Amino acid sequence: MELDDRKLKILQAIIRNYMETGEPVGSRTISKYSDLNLSSATIRNEMSDLEEMGYILQPHTSAGRIPSDKGYRLYVDRMMEEKEEEVRELKELMIERTDKMEQVLKQVVKVLAANTNYATMVSAPSYHRNKLKFIQLSKVASAQILTVIMTEGNIVRNKVIDVREDLDQETVLKLNILLNSVLNGHTIEEINLSMIKSLKEQAGIHSELVADVIDAVAEVIHSEEEVEIYTSGATNIFRYPELSENGKASELISTFEEKRQLADLVNRTLADEENHGIQVYIGQETPIQAMKDCSVVTATYELGEGLQGTIGIIGPKRMDYANVVSTLKLLMDQLDEIYKGKR
Repeated sequence: MELDDRKLKILQAIIRNYMETGEPVGSRTISKYSDLNLSSATIRNEMSDLEEMGYILQPHTSAGRIPSDKGYRLYVDRMMEEKEEEVRELKELMIERTDKMEQVLKQVVKVLAANTNYATMVSAPSYHRNKLKFIQLSKVASAQILTVIMTEGNIVRNKVIDVREDLDQETVLKLNILLNSVLNGHTIEEINLSMIKSLKEQAGIHSELVADVIDAVAEVIHSEEEVEIYTSGATNIFRYPELSENGKASELISTFEEKRQLADLVNRTLADEENHGIQVYIGQETPIQAMKDCSVVTATYELGEGLQGTIGIIGPKRMDYANVVSTLKLLMDQLDEIYKGKR
């Protein structure tokens, strides 16, 4: 007998209800699931077929049904397939969106340099104070668990965790449910000691694995990935004698080529949440040593869901501040519109 969509939905409903209550599930309970729209009689017939096929069991006469090992196996396999497909689609979406944004930002920084006659930079958008959206544990070997971690903005990261025990699929499933029910929607700062203690207690003998997963989540969210920075107009520095004398120009150009100090400037700008508007650094106020004879104007652009980046314009202290500030304001609005159009 073939397991059609209706039987599959009923089986999934039985398993979910049994996992929530620990009690055998009857046809009347299943009939309350709004997406099924089936009578109790129809559900009883389907449950009889599922029992005959070995997916559910009736522990006592006149009692409801509970999942069998075969039922759990089908449920776990289907769930994993769905989640893996979801993760794959999200990865493709983010790659496509990232490619489009890269093209936009490269063009933006060139136009900005041409319009201002100064050196310009823009960082690719990244996420800050990430919230956890989803955790998926999958058994990849007898002593290894693959942890897929999805954070706000649908950023997906993977980490393999070594385990000291051979976990069965039912245990992995229960750990998935436990972790997601407690951790989803929280930033790493919100995952406190009390929450971790409660998770470990609920995990019982698997508390060590839970601790490893939390460590992996913290590592992913706090991972300091290299900031992608696009630059243009570095040679505009030679237009201004006060910046091109005594080797100052070569030092500035090296800063633009290496980008390390530019990345520090971006991280500093994004970390200062109280001053995410346009900031003007003049001379000694500038956080980059090579730019102490310059003025640096930065702005934080925001694309929603915590997605942020930094735009910077570097020029002489006698730069046209009014033009630079108005240009940055216009550019931030345009980036917002461009991004919305690409979504």
